[in-house]
Amino acid sequence: MLRLIRQSVTKRYIQQWEKHLKGFSTVAQAEPQKPDIKTSVPGPKTTALLKELSSLQQAGSVQLFADYDKCIGNYFVDADGNTFLDSFTQISSVPVGYNHPALLAAFEDKHSLRALVNRPALGVFPAVDWPQKLRSVLMSVAPRGLDAVSTMMCGSCSNENAYKNVFMWYRLKERGGKLDFTPEEMASCMVNQPPGSPNLSILSFKGSFHGRTFGALSTTRSKPIHKLDCPSFDWPVAPFPRYKYPLNQFKSENHAEDNKCLEQVADAIEKYKTKGRPVAGVIVEPIQSEGGDYEASPYFFQELQKLCQNSGAALIIDEVQTGCGPTGKMWCYEHFELPAPPDVLTFSKKMLTGGFYFKLAERPSHPYRVFNTWMGDPGKLILLEKVLQVIKNENLLALVNETGKVLKDGLHKLESEFPQVIDSVRGRGTFLAFNATDTKCRDKIVADLKTNGVLGGACGETSVRLRPALVFAPKHAAIYLDILRKTLREI
Repeated sequence: MLRLIRQSVTKRYIQQWEKHLKGFSTVAQAEPQKPDIKTSVPGPKTTALLKELSSLQQAGSVQLFADYDKCIGNYFVDADGNTFLDSFTQISSVPVGYNHPALLAAFEDKHSLRALVNRPALGVFPAVDWPQKLRSVLMSVAPRGLDAVSTMMCGSCSNENAYKNVFMWYRLKERGGKLDFTPEEMASCMVNQPPGSPNLSILSFKGSFHGRTFGALSTTRSKPIHKLDCPSFDWPVAPFPRYKYPLNQFKSENHAEDNKCLEQVADAIEKYKTKGRPVAGVIVEPIQSEGGDYEASPYFFQELQKLCQNSGAALIIDEVQTGCGPTGKMWCYEHFELPAPPDVLTFSKKMLTGGFYFKLAERPSHPYRVFNTWMGDPGKLILLEKVLQVIKNENLLALVNETGKVLKDGLHKLESEFPQVIDSVRGRGTFLAFNATDTKCRDKIVADLKTNGVLGGACGETSVRLRPALVFAPKHAAIYLDILRKTLREI
């Protein structure tokens, strides 16, 4: 009986959203009906390609080789012709599915094609329409209250340069707003000594991931393999909440966890101030992604913002993974009802270009201070413009919320069916995760999902994560849940 009810509810959602999308998404019409696995995974062609690539570089992270001419919508086709439902989408980086016609047509216009081909050094020779592009594309979705943006190439360099921006802003405050540098500052920075190279710090959280470049790496604390053998700054760390699930059954315990973590943030800020390494900024993910998809409450983020304001530190929200809609809002921090915007918000992945939003009053006063040759890519902004149009025209944020409900309800049912295998379903929108009993079990779930036709992701020690495209609909959720059920039964 329960199974018939579940099927009826799922069918109703699918019919509702197929009707909603009719006339909008040609991708949905071109997709296969379901995964199709023809060979072993990995297959012989993939195995041969991996051997070839391994002769040129360290390729141990490579899972599959794609045939991107055949990938479509929510489906990934590998070198052996296997078709997978993709719930991982290039580590959360494909916003509207593979080969969306709006994006394929983006460079048919000769002007857009020339912007792609003649890739400029944006900090020195931007195109005549670059200010207008920034305003009409990136600023059209800017967080409320942040009126400036700097483009970058990727998530790591977005965070890296956001830190630089924060340090410069902090030092400008310490100088009382004076723009000139002393001879001592200019000389000492050339030998990596104060006052020109000040002993400032960025606080991050246990389990965080903010990138692999040196400054960002000093704030990354998810896996040892990211950091081993690389020198790091002596910067503070505080615990991020670890909740008990289901949330509605452990409200008091989780509230106490929030307060415990906040107390340790305050202690770390004071400790580093005392030791002569004051905290200029605090960086935090709305949902800790690589570290295990850990979430925190609106209360935690509201109080964290107060701590930053009281200590004079900038609050940096890292939305590299959570930005551009997967939690059902354009920016995940919007769920937290902060009384004021964060001081800086960094982005990449689904936004296609990297970068960070900030307040114009906090931009560096001198040129070349936050700078590199390309500072992003105008071609990516052309694609992002199309992505934002698709999100609006196809009402994808509403679809994310509806699909997310189907997925989350289904995952809760599965954790009830298989309590000895999975638990702790969590997340927002389709940005979801659940835990396996241990790392070995988690890895088997992810591997068996792949064998059964679903690409998924792992994070933290025991977590399985979902990172589908925004066009992932209830019918895709139903396929995912059916294959996950089959996988859990086999385990």
